[in-house]
Amino acid sequence: MSAVLPAVLQVSDLRKSFGPVEALRGVDLDLHAGEVLAVVGDNGAGKSTLIKHIAGVYKPDSGRMLLAGEPLEVTSPREARARGIETVYQDLALADDLSIGANIFLGREPVRRFLGLLPYVDDRTIRRETALLLQRIRSVIPAEARTVARLSGGQRQAVAIARAIYWQAKVVLMDEPTAALAVMERERVIEHARELASHGVGVIYIGHNLTEILKVADRIAVMFRGRTVHVTKAGDTNQETLIKYMTGYSDREEAA
Repeated sequence: MSAVLPAVLQVSDLRKSFGPVEALRGVDLDLHAGEVLAVVGDNGAGKSTLIKHIAGVYKPDSGRMLLAGEPLEVTSPREARARGIETVYQDLALADDLSIGANIFLGREPVRRFLGLLPYVDDRTIRRETALLLQRIRSVIPAEARTVARLSGGQRQAVAIARAIYWQAKVVLMDEPTAALAVMERERVIEHARELASHGVGVIYIGHNLTEILKVADRIAVMFRGRTVHVTKAGDTNQETLIKYMTGYSDREEAA
């Protein structure tokens, strides 16, 4: 990733409370076009809450988000997708009973008109574009898999990634994308994340496996108790340093 690439997403002093619980206590984050920014932290650090704000699930109590320099104030995941933000959740949020193509085009199906009047979904275009797209990301999905319910976890990830690439997302949020996947499928997901970045997409990658994080990320942001406490280039850090910030041990060292 080049250092001159612009910030596609900026998060400044983001705060959110659920009753007496302060989930976010002033998060600051910059994501650049064409990079994978990993966000790590222990359980309860605020990672998923942050992602859900960017994805339009939650509305912040205060703070500011900018997407490509414009205010980002989305109130639903659908609105976030319309702005160019795609999310690959741990549970993938795919429609199991629909085909691969139907999932990629869900809610944005191409339409043709019969005799120039009656609209109908253009299934031929969906099938053609889906085949080209899966070939582009080098995904091997069996032809007999008529619905995504029959796909493996890694193949389902490929469908979600293909959707993000096709719709030219500016930002892709990957929330624990390798959870419960086999080793080879984890490697493929890492390849997909890097593939997205190579297309100029800004990728936020949430994960717990630090070996995996150091492999996939350009930069790493550590969260602790609702705040961003450390941001570093992946090549300038190691697991031991990251764990110190994740557990708050670095703060205790500085106070000693």
